[in-house]
Amino acid sequence: MEKDETADRRKVAEQIDVLWRLLTELQKERFVHELCVEHYEKDEIIFHEGEAPTHLSYLLSGKVKISREGIGGRQQIVRMIRQGMIFGFRAYFIHENYMTSASANETCMVARLPLPYIQELVTENSSIALVIIRQLATGLGLADRTIVSLTQKHLRGRLAEALLRLLDNYGTMRDGQTLDIYMTREDLAQLSNMTTSNAIRTLSDFAKEGLIAIKGKNLCILDVQKLQRVSDIG
Repeated sequence: MEKDETADRRKVAEQIDVLWRLLTELQKERFVHELCVEHYEKDEIIFHEGEAPTHLSYLLSGKVKISREGIGGRQQIVRMIRQGMIFGFRAYFIHENYMTSASANETCMVARLPLPYIQELVTENSSIALVIIRQLATGLGLADRTIVSLTQKHLRGRLAEALLRLLDNYGTMRDGQTLDIYMTREDLAQLSNMTTSNAIRTLSDFAKEGLIAIKGKNLCILDVQKLQRVSDIG
């Protein structure tokens, strides 16, 4: 991790539009003062499971995965963070340590704000409080859907849903088909709660059925509707 001491913090702050546009001019001055920008290389940890939360994070660029250690040390990816999302704050507001870890899926730039300052901001600016509430509610809804998927769907349904979530989060490259995110087969398995060998086998089946194409390390979505049907059937 490398701290960017020379960045124009106000320009960075303005990128955090979900919060910045709701601040008064006086609050903006404090916001810029509290802000720091950090760079992370691929697989570098942003925060560890079990740590005390210290900062709210906003993803300026790159992609981040949120994971939790399961039985026998097996990692489970619980969600993916895309550019423009805030994360890493829930545990602070309920006085818990982090239940998950965050790591860079690729080179990332993250803006971070101290959580005690965010708590002050929430108490004095109801619009900021509403943003935090909406983020928490959205996260809870996603968690509910994920629980149902991972506990009730078969392998094919789980992997199809994971691919569709990646498509929804990150879109495609210029060809309109290739997912604009690279994930190892192990990561896909962790996201879908299956073994790596099952993920590889299921991806191969999807390719044979014309749902996807496998081009080296990249995955192309060829038939969204059929993939959605596989996900719905479970």
